[in-house]
Amino acid sequence: MQKIVLITEDAHVKEKTEKVLAHNFELICLTDIKSIFSFLYDSIPVVVIVDIQNCDDYTFDAINQIKSDPIFGSISFIALIFDNDNLPESERVFIDDYLKIKDIESDLAFRIRLSIHRSKRLNEINPLTRLPGNISIDREIHNRLLNREEFAIAYADLDNFKPFNDRYGFGRGDEVIKATGRLILNIVKNKQPSGSFVGHIGGDDFVYMMNYDSIEDASKEIINAFEIIIPTFYDIEDRERGFIESTDRQGNKRLFPLMTISIGITHNRYIQFTHYGEIKETASKMKTYAKTFKGSCFKIDERQIRN
Repeated sequence: MQKIVLITEDAHVKEKTEKVLAHNFELICLTDIKSIFSFLYDSIPVVVIVDIQNCDDYTFDAINQIKSDPIFGSISFIALIFDNDNLPESERVFIDDYLKIKDIESDLAFRIRLSIHRSKRLNEINPLTRLPGNISIDREIHNRLLNREEFAIAYADLDNFKPFNDRYGFGRGDEVIKATGRLILNIVKNKQPSGSFVGHIGGDDFVYMMNYDSIEDASKEIINAFEIIIPTFYDIEDRERGFIESTDRQGNKRLFPLMTISIGITHNRYIQFTHYGEIKETASKMKTYAKTFKGSCFKIDERQIRN
């Protein structure tokens, strides 16, 4: 079910919202917007409903911070107001829609469907992980190059994912993809809360962008965390053996070790890139190089030549 977050201290508002949404959405209720930041990294909601009856500047600053982040820009914010006099004075608050509290029962479900439809039309996200997809990734790289920002980009790919998918089915495979996306997002954002980016190319391929000085430590943490959680997705017998029997791409039965993660990294500190496709392709080549090594690892483009 799609996740919706409600932020309110008003028990009456909470009760009315739960009544409207309980059967069609997974509703998470918070009393303070500060709590949303740790939640966002684990599960990106489609809509956040904020009761702004007694909001302070921190709440509006937090909304703007979330909406300004390209990872979370697809989240729609609906503000609950007592009446029109309750609207924020600033025109720079990134609220997508307003709804009077007295109209929750009659209009909230419709406003949410409208917000989700509008977000899908304006934003391109992966439906499984709700992370930005290919178009958004390319746009982010293009903008960074256009603005002459120094950054590093990592391309992450799971090894032996297809045999796992064939052995256990798409349902468990999807859970691995979602867990990997959450893992990467959590570590990247905790390491660099501002100016970092995580995208989902598709399948078991992910991209993340960070400052050059942060990406190596983040990649080490991603590998360590992945190595801890991935065995839990295997049946206990396969986990103890350390391998599974599955079918390769040629249709032959083979033994495959547990999944690992390979990460290729490049950057523009010493290497000049002029097109998003060029730096993305280089990161992909570094990922392919990383996959030639046994086990989980990352490999960094170490060219030091200024073009």
